Amino acid sequence: MSVNRIRLAGLALTLLLFFCSPLWAQVAGAEDILVRNVTLTDPTGKTGDRRVNILIRAQKLEVVTEDKISRGEAQQVVDADGGFILGKLEVGEPPNFMILSADPRESFEALLDTKTYSKFAVQDGEVIKNRLIPVAEHDAEDEPVKSGWLAYTPPPMAMPMNYTDTTKWNGFETKWVNGIVTGALALDRMKWLSQDAANEAWFGDLNDYNGGEIRALRFGIFGTLNFEKPWVYVIAGATNSFDKGFELEEQDEVTLFDWRLDIPFFRNSVMSIGKQKEPISMERLTGMVFLPWQERSAVADALLPSRNVGIVWNGSSPEKYTSWAFGVFDDWFDAGQDFDESASQFVGRLTWAPLRTQDESNLVHLGFGYRYSDAKEGFRFRTEPEFNKAPVYVDTGFGTDTGVLQADDTSAYNVEVSWRKGPFWLASEYFRTDVKNPSLQDPVFDGYYVSASWILTGEMRPYSKKNGLFGSVPVSRTVYQGGKGAWEIATRYSDIDLSDGGVGGGDMQIASLGLNWWATPFFSLGANYRYIWNTLDEVEGSSSGFMTRILIMLD
Repeated sequence: MSVNRIRLAGLALTLLLFFCSPLWAQVAGAEDILVRNVTLTDPTGKTGDRRVNILIRAQKLEVVTEDKISRGEAQQVVDADGGFILGKLEVGEPPNFMILSADPRESFEALLDTKTYSKFAVQDGEVIKNRLIPVAEHDAEDEPVKSGWLAYTPPPMAMPMNYTDTTKWNGFETKWVNGIVTGALALDRMKWLSQDAANEAWFGDLNDYNGGEIRALRFGIFGTLNFEKPWVYVIAGATNSFDKGFELEEQDEVTLFDWRLDIPFFRNSVMSIGKQKEPISMERLTGMVFLPWQERSAVADALLPSRNVGIVWNGSSPEKYTSWAFGVFDDWFDAGQDFDESASQFVGRLTWAPLRTQDESNLVHLGFGYRYSDAKEGFRFRTEPEFNKAPVYVDTGFGTDTGVLQADDTSAYNVEVSWRKGPFWLASEYFRTDVKNPSLQDPVFDGYYVSASWILTGEMRPYSKKNGLFGSVPVSRTVYQGGKGAWEIATRYSDIDLSDGGVGGGDMQIASLGLNWWATPFFSLGANYRYIWNTLDEVEGSSSGFMTRILIMLD
């Protein structure tokens, strides 16, 4: 189809645009813009609909074409994901158009409620609304991808970069091995605001925990071993001095918390071998730095491990929006124990998105996980009140000499329910662990969380059909592009109960409110307020605190 024919089809569309709407946040759009994968409708029915790319240069429409346009032609590149264009397109003139998520020929509501259905809008060549996901700096339309991220879990530091892009200053490339060096630094400052007498009697003066800390200092190398089907390797470390969750009982200054190989397997599945996250729980599998909240929920932190040594086999059916992963784990090698003394685990997770629109702007996610352990090393579940600078509030080891209790085995269950509609995301998980120990009356520990987040600037968290996980907040226009970054508010209520049978670990409920600002994909500021209720030995106590975080990642 020629450019002229596409232009004529575009000119036949009805001009239905708004001007200077106060309800839509203004986004400066003076830079060159490339919009990919737009549906150009044919009102006459003679030529049929077409998927086109649109290039706006110097606030004027330069071309509308089915041919590929390199991202090097524009500073801003977005993917319309098949959205329907409505407006005025005339090459050489400032364009005025919007992109709707629904076909206006089939959905009259889309024409009546353009505020809801519009994903992108241009007025006189300037972008005034943008809810489209930005295209990665190096994507499949620009050049062949050497290898995608194979593993079930995303990069352990959740770096929003293409680790195959060895042209970056921190990348390297040889005939047999490619790689890229990454890093992340999280700086926290804590202020406890209130504490009642019962809480102080249990945990002491919380003001002792006020002040700043290096919450995380992480570094790593990700890359490929260049076989015919490349293998992906991961080596990532952290300082035990700062970071919780990695060998807390050890005093080493540095720990390798991820080291593994991801090997392509049959039928598009992948085998991951080494130290890695166990495949269970949406919240556990998501990188901490990209969750809407600065710390994971208390119940996920207490009842599920961070990482383990083992083998994970995973695969997916993208067309059916399903994924699966199964793993076998035993940390005897990493922990320096005899195999006969080390506990073994069997873990699995299934996910499905039963309800979703064509553009995925409205999606429901379901997930189920199971974990069995032979509990040779006993068990201990404990956690802080979703603040890192805090004492342990609930602990199955309270009142014991070693903190470790014996069990014949343990079984953990996890159920996930999530709904995302545009910039709004609602998520909830339930966790339960059954402990088999008749002398302790076979205690059961459980808990849940319910959370909601809303990206005020309109961006939408992406969803991965490969592993059933929601990604980081996409920043449509960074501060370097003259934008205001991405703003997100979040709230969460969590509950955990570690008192049952012969175990009195206490219970806790936490209400949280947070605000996050992503200036770029590599720099963010966040603030969290939490109010905590806790019960220990049938005595109730309460406290509250406020924490801020600065997150810097290596670009």
